[in-house]
Amino acid sequence: MVHPTSKAVMSAEERAEKQRYAQAEKTYGRGKAVSSKGVHDKKLRANLKAQEAKQKQAILQAKDAEILLEHEAGFLEPEGEIERTYKVRQDEIQESVGIETAKKGFELRLNDFGPYRMDYTRNGRDLLLAGRKGHVATMDWRDGKLGCELNLNETVRDARWLHNNQFFAVAQKKYVYIYDHQGVELHCLSKHLEPLFLEFLPYHFLLASAQISGYLKYTDTSTGQTVAELPTRLGRPTALCQNPSNAILHVGHQNGTVTLWSPNSQTNLVKAQVHNGPVRSLAIDRLGRYMVSTGQDQKMNIWDIRMFKEVHSYSCYQPGASLSISDRGLTAVGWGTQVSVWRGLLDAAQADHEKVQSPYMAWGGDGQRIENLRWCPYEDVLGVGHDQGFASLIVPGAGEPNFDSLEANPYENVKQRQEAEVHSLLTKLQPDMISLDPNVIGRLDTINDKKMREVKDLDRRPEEHMEKIKNRGRGRNSALRKYLRKKGRGNVIDEKRLKAEALRKDHAERRKGQLQQARDDLGPALGRFAKRDA
Repeated sequence: MVHPTSKAVMSAEERAEKQRYAQAEKTYGRGKAVSSKGVHDKKLRANLKAQEAKQKQAILQAKDAEILLEHEAGFLEPEGEIERTYKVRQDEIQESVGIETAKKGFELRLNDFGPYRMDYTRNGRDLLLAGRKGHVATMDWRDGKLGCELNLNETVRDARWLHNNQFFAVAQKKYVYIYDHQGVELHCLSKHLEPLFLEFLPYHFLLASAQISGYLKYTDTSTGQTVAELPTRLGRPTALCQNPSNAILHVGHQNGTVTLWSPNSQTNLVKAQVHNGPVRSLAIDRLGRYMVSTGQDQKMNIWDIRMFKEVHSYSCYQPGASLSISDRGLTAVGWGTQVSVWRGLLDAAQADHEKVQSPYMAWGGDGQRIENLRWCPYEDVLGVGHDQGFASLIVPGAGEPNFDSLEANPYENVKQRQEAEVHSLLTKLQPDMISLDPNVIGRLDTINDKKMREVKDLDRRPEEHMEKIKNRGRGRNSALRKYLRKKGRGNVIDEKRLKAEALRKDHAERRKGQLQQARDDLGPALGRFAKRDA
């Protein structure tokens, strides 16, 4: 009987380990590994190797944690090449799924106060409906229980849930109002004048609104203070959405541009020309890598916002009115009276593959103009707000099947909700932590450290402006005289030239005074030996 040697056994184990790591890297990898072969510094090479080992260990641990994920997402799959999943109707899906799942597909006919905008809570348990003519209602959509119902008798442009199902904000005709779960008015945010769109940042407790005047305003809902008022200077905004990864707001404008905003800057961080006409709607995936936009030019563009590069572009029969991206990467676009759900748009953009040829699912055609779309978190449900009410569509494979109860618990009770609210207030992030790169937190700011050292250095000699302008040249070769000769040829006297001339005269008088003082100190006999640079 032949026994394998230990060397052969080790090689087989190494091959199995490499194969396991390759499979895990496809799903949980974070880019190409950094090679340390060309690094000559021993300490730097050791640090790079240690970091790569930690990355590898994290990838393998994430792969091993898959055993804890009990549920899997399932999509509609055609049996042959001729079949198309977008031809499957909602009534056929409800007949094929279980009773509890079939109850999630329903329609609400509200013909008098539309069109309706809607929003789900972070755990996907409650639904908020807001009609343009003033009808506002909340409900537990799974059980069909009505929370509160209001008739405000004025224009309502948008509505958003806040950190949980106890409070919601409504963008009314003139101001933004905050109500509780019983429909009682709590606050009137009078600084948010004529708001068009609302967004809520859950980790920062910031309520942001885009106004008709073009201003973008942030309010801290935990303290009631106004954090920032930012002028976009591009007129009336046409779309607003947030990046879930770094809390940056994306604003669409009439000239086809999209600007990125943070409450820490009075100017936009990035400005990109996305469409040839006005931007109609925006959506960003959960990881903050891709942005999907629709415009008046009947285009749907997919952008990689890590490089600010357009990846793919699709044509629509009509301008897309609303966009939404699910937790599993399904993209829903509402145009006219139709809703199209696309599968694999972001995967094709990530792998540089060809464009997706046909949508995954479709709905509409009954003369109901689409107002906005929202995916229900942790559910295979797409909420559609239109001019005749609300529709809940079943889209298999859309929701994340495994949820983190510490992040958002769809089955939380009253005590768990209260504890989660206190915990989120204690761990609230400050507005100055919002930046394009979310990994900037924890790094050393060497520039500010250098400035602080200079301020604390009491023995540091004060800098003279003259020393910054002139170089080591003397007489006619100095940088200041060259600048004055160059600027003196024309007949235009600018402010910079006047300052330079005044600075030169002041420096000459100071040198003359220093020379005279040195001659007086040396006396009449030795005064002629005084240095001119004294």
